[in-house]
Order: sequence, then structure tokens, then C-alpha cells
Amino acid sequence: MRDQVSHAPRQINHVWPNEGVTRVPFWIFQDRDIYAAEQRRIFQGPTWNYLCLAIEVKNTGDFVTTFVGNTPVIVSRDSDGELYAFENRCAHRGALIALEQRGNAKAFTCVYHAWSYDRQGNLKEVAFKDGIKGKGGMPSSFCMEQHNPRKLRLAEAFGIVFGSFSNEVPPLEEHLGEEIHSRIGRVMAGRTPVILGRYTQALPNNWKLYMENVKDSYHASILHLFFTTFELNRLSQTGGIIVDPTGGHHVSFSAIDTTATKTDEYAGQDLRSDSEFRLADPSLLKSFKEFPDDVTLQILSTFPTFILQQIQNAIAVRQIVPRGVDRTDLHWTLLGFAEDTPEQRMIRLKQANLVGPAGYISMEDGCVGGFVQRGIAGASGEEAVIEMGGAGTESSESRVTEASVRGFWKAYRAQMGL
Repeated sequence: MRDQVSHAPRQINHVWPNEGVTRVPFWIFQDRDIYAAEQRRIFQGPTWNYLCLAIEVKNTGDFVTTFVGNTPVIVSRDSDGELYAFENRCAHRGALIALEQRGNAKAFTCVYHAWSYDRQGNLKEVAFKDGIKGKGGMPSSFCMEQHNPRKLRLAEAFGIVFGSFSNEVPPLEEHLGEEIHSRIGRVMAGRTPVILGRYTQALPNNWKLYMENVKDSYHASILHLFFTTFELNRLSQTGGIIVDPTGGHHVSFSAIDTTATKTDEYAGQDLRSDSEFRLADPSLLKSFKEFPDDVTLQILSTFPTFILQQIQNAIAVRQIVPRGVDRTDLHWTLLGFAEDTPEQRMIRLKQANLVGPAGYISMEDGCVGGFVQRGIAGASGEEAVIEMGGAGTESSESRVTEASVRGFWKAYRAQMGL
């Protein structure tokens, strides 16, 4: 049995616009052949995909079920202390092996016909393999070692577990690059994460529209009323964006300037996000100094579907899971740390109201992708214009730019052969 996927090129009957990454054709969010090709070329190709947090599979027998693209995956910890990941698909008739989202197991047995697998994904038992009373059963040539689910390579960055179906992807740290890797460490290194809560959000749009939104640093203080009204994120604040050389990974960051006032640049733009709303309980905005660099907002993404968020003291990881051409699931995992004081934990819990499906900030991001998906329904031959800040994909001290969005499409086109 082959553990790896064949990635032989398959014809895509579309041509990318001549303007390159400053134009994004709307068919890219609509075409079912494109969606199928993404599963082969990106998610099962030479990429590292976020799977889970190591803390979720801390003990022997712990497991979680997750996804690589739309492929279901099991991650488990065996008695040797190591993590293993394999496709959540029985080698017999294709049913899910594990039905629960998480748990603890000595082995995994498919409910359909009781084919059983160990915690490393090896087929160990087949019910009635030898038949009954000398009749039936599997042929003598049947070899269980040849019928394991596909297995993934695993790697960790500061307790964040990534997996790949490919043997061609470089080591994780090299794949991320020093700057992106260190920015993950800035948030996660040297402390023990604690899961404070989880959300799953259903989005009525293509997965790439949400990733575009994450990488779009200049929409945040236009779209999000809360950000601008309470001065948590303004384009006039100190900050910038980092885009790695491949274009696929990015960081957007800023720091609150407590001496700044609402400037003429904002007053003259007539933005819905520049409002006079006030909080009945302003303690929601109370925060504590967590990082020595004074950065109060850092949004980090890695290609294709992972996000690490720091908004004030609200720390979370997000996983984008494609569900179809126009459907996406977004999994949020909110984090605290074992080293937090009770007062810090309370601040994190309050600030958790900023994010998630109904978050004061994030609820608008849950709508706009659907607005685009609906808006382009009859316009597959048209294109988005991605020219804010120029045509390049370089890092920038300005966040009034779409460089990291263009970077995403640079990486995407390289993976897809477009």
C-alpha cells in the first residue's frame, strides 16, 4: 500500500490574468475542479498543515480527530510518548475509524466491520479474518501490513502540531522561515498552554476568501467598528506586516499609542467603524502587559490554513477547514497559560468576547466572505483588484497595503501550477 499521494499534474482549464497577483479571478472561488485540485496539490501536496495542539494529546492514548483540507485525520499519542497521525478512513470500505472529536483509546475499531488499528495507525485485527468453521474469511494472501490508512509526517513548533502527507516538504522550521517561526515562539514559547474554550463557525464562502481576509491588514479598522471606536487597531498606529519569501506566511502587527487621538485621516474617511458607541462595562478593555515588545495585536498565518492570534490578551489558534466550493468551517481554540495569575485568566476570559462567531470584532469577518461569495455569483469572468500598496509581496512598515494578500496568491499559484 502506498502511504503517499500521487501529485501528477492534472489539466486546469483556466488561465490566470496577465496582471499576476494584482488580479484574482472570481472563478477561483467557484470552480469545483479547482476545489478538487486544491485537495491534491495543496493539502495533500508539499505543505505543512495545522493539526492540533500538543496539549490536546498529552497523555498515552489521547487522540483528536482533525482535518487536512477535507481529509479527516486522527492524531494520537502512543505509549512510546510519540505522536502519530493517519487518515481517519478504514482501509476496508472507507468508513471513519474514529467518530468522536477527542478522547482516549487503546486502539481504534471501525464500527462498520470491526477492523481494528493501533495508535500508530497500523491495521492489527480483522473480524472473522479466518472465517467461521473453515468457511468464508479473507484469502490466505491477505496481508494486514499492506492495508494501513495513509500516514502523515509530523512536526511541532512550540507545541503546535503540523502534519504533511508529502515526503517532499522541507523540515517545518525551514518551511516557516526564521522570522515566522520566531513570531510563533514570541506568543507560545516558554509557557504551557491551557485551553479555555472552543468554537466552530460555519462560513458561507470558499476557504480562500477567509484566508484573504486574515491577510488583509488594511480592512480591520475599516470593517470592524469595535477596533476603531475603542482604538485597539488603527492604521495610524505603529506596526507593519511581514511576508515570507514564498508569500504564503505572514504577520500583521501593531501597538496601541495611548497618546494618539483620532486623526484627520480617519475623520475624513466617513467610516462606519469610526463610531460613538461606548461600553457599559469598560473592564472588557482592561489588559496586562504580556510581551516586552509592547505589540498589542499580532495576526500570524501560515500557508495554507493556520492562524495564530494575539489581540490584546486574547490568544487563539484558528484552523480553516474547506467543506466545499462555497462552504468553510472555522475552528477556534482559545488559549490561556498555566503560568497565568487568576487576574490574568479573568482578563483573557473577558477578552474572549472579542473573537469567535459572535465576537465584538470577529463577527463581521464571518459575514464579509459570504457577501463576496454572493456578490460574485454571476461574475466568474471578472476579477478582484488587489493593488493597495502596489504590486509586490514584500514586508512593509505600512499596513495600508494588500502585500500579504498578494503573497497568498503567489504561494497558491506556485502550488497549483496556475
